[in-house]
Amino acid sequence: MELLEIAQRRHSIRAFADRPLEDDKLQRILEIVSVAPSAGNLQAYEIYVVTDRRRKKALAKASLGQEFVAAAPVVLAFCARPERSAGRYGERGRRLYSLQDATIACTYAMLAVTDLGLAAVWVGAFGDDAVSRAIGLPADVLPVSLLPIGYAAEEPAATSRRSLDDLVHRL
Repeated sequence: MELLEIAQRRHSIRAFADRPLEDDKLQRILEIVSVAPSAGNLQAYEIYVVTDRRRKKALAKASLGQEFVAAAPVVLAFCARPERSAGRYGERGRRLYSLQDATIACTYAMLAVTDLGLAAVWVGAFGDDAVSRAIGLPADVLPVSLLPIGYAAEEPAATSRRSLDDLVHRL
């Protein structure tokens, strides 16, 4: 599949089929994420693979009651490791680069999910402390995004996008 086609096919899916995610597909997603670019190649993020039903329910509750989080067979929690980046880049690494690393990794995962014929949705609306408790994060790890993954049980219509003329500013 061409990258443009993958990007165009990617949609936010909030309804998942009652079908398990194959281990080889999950492994492929994680392999693709592992080659995502990061500041200084430090990979100042961690990925928590959540399949435990109780933990997924806790993540759904932490995500302001978004029950589709618990319905997905797998939830990937992308978390920043600020101190890993701060060692080389100081405060900017702590405050920004580690967050960017985690978001780039999550984006790579979303594209891999689509390429494998799976579905996902980026979840950023959650209580940090509640997510941290739900998955047992160390104090120095910050949750950045959740990515519920599975097979789609819905097919949303394409959404409108801003035109390139509106979005791009050539200087």
